[in-house]
Amino acid sequence: MKDKSNPTYTAVFADGSFKKVTIGNLVNKGGAAGKIYEVFNHPHFVAKIFHSLAKSNTNREKLQAMLHNRPAFAPVQKNGKEYVMSDGEKYIQIAWPEAILENESGFCVGYLMPRVDLSLAASLDHFMQRATRQKLHLPENYDYRVRIACNLSSMVAALHEKGHYIVDLKPSNVYVYKESMLVSILDCDGFSIHGEKNRYPAEFVSEEYICPEGMKQDCEEMGEEQDKFALAVIIFKLLNNGIHPFSGMPRKQNQQPLTIQERIEQNHYAYGAWADLYQSPHPYSIHDFFTKETLELFDRAFVKGLKRPSAQEWEEHLRKLISNLKQCKKNHHHFYFTSKGCGLCMMEDKFKSTLIDVKKQANNPKTVRGMSIENLAPEQIARQKKKQTQRLKKINLISSFIIFIYILFWSLLFPIISPLSPQIVKIGLGGQVLIITAIMTTIYKLLKKFNSRVPLLNNQAVTMILFIYPLFCSIICFFAINELPVEILLLNE
Repeated sequence: MKDKSNPTYTAVFADGSFKKVTIGNLVNKGGAAGKIYEVFNHPHFVAKIFHSLAKSNTNREKLQAMLHNRPAFAPVQKNGKEYVMSDGEKYIQIAWPEAILENESGFCVGYLMPRVDLSLAASLDHFMQRATRQKLHLPENYDYRVRIACNLSSMVAALHEKGHYIVDLKPSNVYVYKESMLVSILDCDGFSIHGEKNRYPAEFVSEEYICPEGMKQDCEEMGEEQDKFALAVIIFKLLNNGIHPFSGMPRKQNQQPLTIQERIEQNHYAYGAWADLYQSPHPYSIHDFFTKETLELFDRAFVKGLKRPSAQEWEEHLRKLISNLKQCKKNHHHFYFTSKGCGLCMMEDKFKSTLIDVKKQANNPKTVRGMSIENLAPEQIARQKKKQTQRLKKINLISSFIIFIYILFWSLLFPIISPLSPQIVKIGLGGQVLIITAIMTTIYKLLKKFNSRVPLLNNQAVTMILFIYPLFCSIICFFAINELPVEILLLNE
């Protein structure tokens, strides 16, 4: 209902005509520039009112340039007639200014533009991820996303033909009609506009869509190359289930992770003909199922030093893809490009396989450094420590007993073998030396073998005693049995 307090402005059209319009209820809070309102008696229009009059003259000049240099969008046709929405309304391709709004003092306060019924559309953001599409009940058909990419390319190409650049081209500024997959672009006053004498630059640009060279530029310097890069990013995400062309799996887990914009700036594109050193492709990417021509266009868009494809090139290529799409026999929502088969089916099978592995892992005891998490509880650790201490004591007790028997045996070696003295003497001195050498070699090998298994043998002094003592006892027995004079051992005469 119209109220006397509702502001009334003068709408000045491109042909110089004008009329009074009254602003109604707030429709949308808009963005950084202004808010969106209804217009009384003009249901097909809305008014964007700027937050401030500080840039009134600049805004007027830019809007005048937009009124006199409108992009020429080819009308969308269906069955040979201009396409209209299901409610009979005309399809709005872009919210381009229709008239400048002036207040009583002659200041430019905003502009009139066609009303885009957002209840019939959804942000392009929502078409990227499957989970979001399902939540919002958006169509799942893959060919629809290819058509969205084609429609967007067509509109960007029409803007470029007139010398206009979007600059802040991102999915949230693009809306898609749910019924037809046709595209509508909003926030046109933020574009870089080509005027008759001047260029009116853009004021905003969003991370994850800024071209590498754009990181060193201001918005005023950005133009077609920025649009070409951002458009290619959006197309890649549409064709590849929302995966950003500069996202991926870092090859080294201990390195500092980079943001998407940092990866763009450093040219870490992982889906091209050349492998990227920083990251590998996302595990659920289906880029290997794209056509060779598609991959070459993406390489040109994202590889440093190559000429980026124009919006028109993308439009022509995508129309060709649409005409050659093949519907998957396994899932009617899936479409594919080449004889390689359905990349979407491959991705879903891989995802299901990963889920099965995750469930199996969840059912198995989780470990840390080979130890079950259950065994890491303080009580369990204490029990394990007590058990280990008891086991160590038992091993040391047994080891000590064996070492005692071992020392006792070598201490009693002569009384044990003296009854066999005649037979030993017959072997000869050389034979006896060989036997002693073989025995000592065996002892050395056994001590070395059990060194890591028996805690007492970890002490090098103990192992030396256990080797030297039998050698000493063997030499004494050798001299005693053979009745050799002890003086032989003396080095002096």
